[in-house]
Amino acid sequence: MVKIIRILLIAVLPLAVATACNGGDQQPQAIADRQEQQDEQTVILEDGNEPKPDAEPLTKDESDQPEDHASPISVGADHACVLLASSTVECWGDNFLGQANAPDLSFSAVTAGTEHTCGLRASGVVECWGSNELSQATAPLGAFVAISAGGWHACGLRTSGDVECWGDDRWGQINAPGGVFRSISAGSEHTCGLRENGSAECWGINRHGQIDAPNGVFRSVSAGEDHSCGLREDGTVECWGDNSLGQMDVPGGVFRTVSAGAWHTCGLRAGGAVDCWGHDGYDQARAPRGEFVAVSAGAYYSCGLLENGAVECWGGYIRGQADAPTGAFTSVGAGMEHSCGLRESGRVECWGDNGVSQIDAPSGTFTTLSVGPWHNCALRENGVMECWGVNDRGQLAVPGGAWTDVAAGGDHSCGLRESGAVACWGQGPVGFANPPDETFRALDAGASHVCGLLDSREVKCWGDVLAGDEGAVPPGVFVAVSAGLFHTCGLHEDGAVECWGDDPWGADDPPGGTFTTVSAGGWHTCGLRAGGEIECWGYSFEGQTQPPSGNFVAVSAGIYHACALNEAGTVACWMIFNGAADVPAWLRQPGAVAR
Repeated sequence: MVKIIRILLIAVLPLAVATACNGGDQQPQAIADRQEQQDEQTVILEDGNEPKPDAEPLTKDESDQPEDHASPISVGADHACVLLASSTVECWGDNFLGQANAPDLSFSAVTAGTEHTCGLRASGVVECWGSNELSQATAPLGAFVAISAGGWHACGLRTSGDVECWGDDRWGQINAPGGVFRSISAGSEHTCGLRENGSAECWGINRHGQIDAPNGVFRSVSAGEDHSCGLREDGTVECWGDNSLGQMDVPGGVFRTVSAGAWHTCGLRAGGAVDCWGHDGYDQARAPRGEFVAVSAGAYYSCGLLENGAVECWGGYIRGQADAPTGAFTSVGAGMEHSCGLRESGRVECWGDNGVSQIDAPSGTFTTLSVGPWHNCALRENGVMECWGVNDRGQLAVPGGAWTDVAAGGDHSCGLRESGAVACWGQGPVGFANPPDETFRALDAGASHVCGLLDSREVKCWGDVLAGDEGAVPPGVFVAVSAGLFHTCGLHEDGAVECWGDDPWGADDPPGGTFTTVSAGGWHTCGLRAGGEIECWGYSFEGQTQPPSGNFVAVSAGIYHACALNEAGTVACWMIFNGAADVPAWLRQPGAVAR
């Protein structure tokens, strides 16, 4: 019996700032715990007083930026946009909600949020596109001089200097204080603005002190996920809020601009070099060499505009998880950013991201494998279970004894005893470690819930009530069950697939017809038809619902990718693009974007 998958969560939000008279741009946002994301934008304002005597002075070119100097590039959660010399906007990356479908209009500035984008027309009118679930793409009427798209909200600066925001207001992030501002920056769930006297003021959520702006004068301000940063008049950067990943550990020296992303920050040096600091799990803080004129820090990505007019981005989701090794396997599983397969010899081989040792499989032979987001578990021939990968929630602390089945979930693991009893360990929602006192024949674990197939062929679930509580499970006889991120799917005896749970992207809305197996992923699901063809449905921002053609015998849906096993035992994995890091080829050419 082969076990595979387990998905995980990631919620993303970005931010960015665009202005018709002040430069700046940025955005993104977060993903809880291991992936919270976001980005933001920054506005370059005119310099004021003399630099501090202990700081390297800025040159005139660096300090006296004209008021109509706007940053042309902006990074969202999984997409990015740039303002071309023709005054049109070009976007690329995730377009599932239309956030990369820029209208064919002329703009003076652009700002990319988590799943929406806004552009500023020369007339001062704001046009937004993409997700409008919380009215973040419904801009108010009237003229603005600057705009900034955040997580699920956006803000604009009126000609009077008043700030007006729209969209999500669960944390007060659109309740701007009165008075006159000269720039604005929308973060994930908070917003910051710069007063006429250069003082910074922030509002919204404050779980990490991200709205507790220090006193003093700033030239620009940038709101990120759970931290904010400001550029002082002398060119030094000061940040406040969350510093759990070093996103506030500013290197010494002076900068021309600063951009606060989700868990990292980037700054543009006087000579055009980009320095980034903070979380670098996706290489988003490893800025390439070169002379840049603008930079925007996102969540998993960063992008910059080079002096020669070319766009360059770095970071992203691709960690080699789709680069399957050659040779024959008997099963395969897709996790978050890694994959594992069981060789014919019984040896486990993994590939992709190894940030928490999730591909360091133990030696020896196994009979059953379950791949989770950041950890994996497998059964020896004698029923002994071994798990490897992240262990921050005790998910590797396997109880002793023999097991017949195993399921690696988000922050937890579960096993099935020969008696049919289930035991779970690690950390999860209330009740995850208290399975029903019934006899099971198979089980599977999602990000925050567990489902099992009873001897009666009914399905029982526990844990996250959104993903599959007992009341949500449909009645009937099933032959298999697969737990995804926030949804669950079961295979009926007649081959029909039925899904349930909380999924806005259609992963729980299977096509008709019959299947032989089903695998519920992050926000997508894949099934195997009787003829061996794979069919996937749901969210496809990384192309995970576009499987290769051919005949297969097994399929596993992950988060950003999916893998399948063909009749010869060869593994095929697929994901089409790397979000905002996949800059169109023509935009990477010198002169693509005029300064």
